[in-house]
Amino acid sequence: MSVSAAESELTEDERAGLELVRETGGIHQSDFWKELDVSSRKGSRIVESLVEYDLVNREDTVYNGHNTYYITPTARDLDFTLLMAGDMLSPFIGEEEVDPNSDAFSQWIMNLAYEE
Repeated sequence: MSVSAAESELTEDERAGLELVRETGGIHQSDFWKELDVSSRKGSRIVESLVEYDLVNREDTVYNGHNTYYITPTARDLDFTLLMAGDMLSPFIGEEEVDPNSDAFSQWIMNLAYEE
């Protein structure tokens, strides 16, 4: 099942939970249900459902001295073609600062223009 198909089957509470996990980039389950303002039991069921749909990952952890889970969003299918111009990778990828007057940047922009 694709991510979008799985998301279309979610309840309103599950959608809110998924959004919370995505916004935070990861959250402890003990904080998850508090943020959603639901019981710990309901919060656990929401997480279990999201795990079953493969929308989040759940790992055992210790937080504030208690055993809990850390919930993170799963990697989604990403479209890396947006970083490409022909066979050239965007000069904005990497740790170097890009000089907008450089030949590499100009060539990448020209490749983008000629793709259309």
